[in-house]
Amino acid sequence: MDKKNALRTGALAAGTTLMMLLMSSPALALTRDDGDDPGTGLSVIETLGLYVVAPLVLFGVVAGLVMVLDKSKEEHRVTSTNIRTKNS
Repeated sequence: MDKKNALRTGALAAGTTLMMLLMSSPALALTRDDGDDPGTGLSVIETLGLYVVAPLVLFGVVAGLVMVLDKSKEEHRVTSTNIRTKNS
């Protein structure tokens, strides 16, 4: 990529980021909407459990199921013992 395209790409990325930051201003969150009925906040433990522990557990379950239910044959797996190189 030449210098002109890199500069154009950088300017576009910076402009897009700036517009996103300006449009998502936290000041807009201070105005309550009609019918707004917020509940109680989450504790630190609840937040960590919901946004850290739960995704890690879900990932572990999916990865475990993939490994346990793997039906591929041993000869199709790429290992250091079955790699063949072309001799020239």
